[in-house]
Amino acid sequence: MKRAISTRGAPQAIGAYAQAVRAGDFVFVSGQLGMDPETMELADGFEAQCRQMFANLTEIAVAAGSSLADAVKLTIFLTDLGNFPTLNAVMAEFVPEPFPARATVEVSALPRGALVEADAILFVQR
Repeated sequence: MKRAISTRGAPQAIGAYAQAVRAGDFVFVSGQLGMDPETMELADGFEAQCRQMFANLTEIAVAAGSSLADAVKLTIFLTDLGNFPTLNAVMAEFVPEPFPARATVEVSALPRGALVEADAILFVQR
């Protein structure tokens, strides 16, 4: 059985998808941009977008009864791999050790002209 997770603490979906879906002990969080949930505008610059993106992931995790400490897998998309060191520094502020598995890839473009996007899989025991 699956159930959708939704919170006003993160941007509302801009397409036909849920912010997250819980299925059993797993929560699958849709890709999050560095977008302010109130204004639906992107933060200014890579580091600010990165911080807002992790804040959005955190809000969704909390709405699912979890936290980013329960992340087992992150996939992160960057429009410039030159921002990799900044991503790592910001991620370490939001995601505690032991860190989850992660893939980071450079892409040619992201929705709304974003510079970074991430999705997550959380393991949440009942």
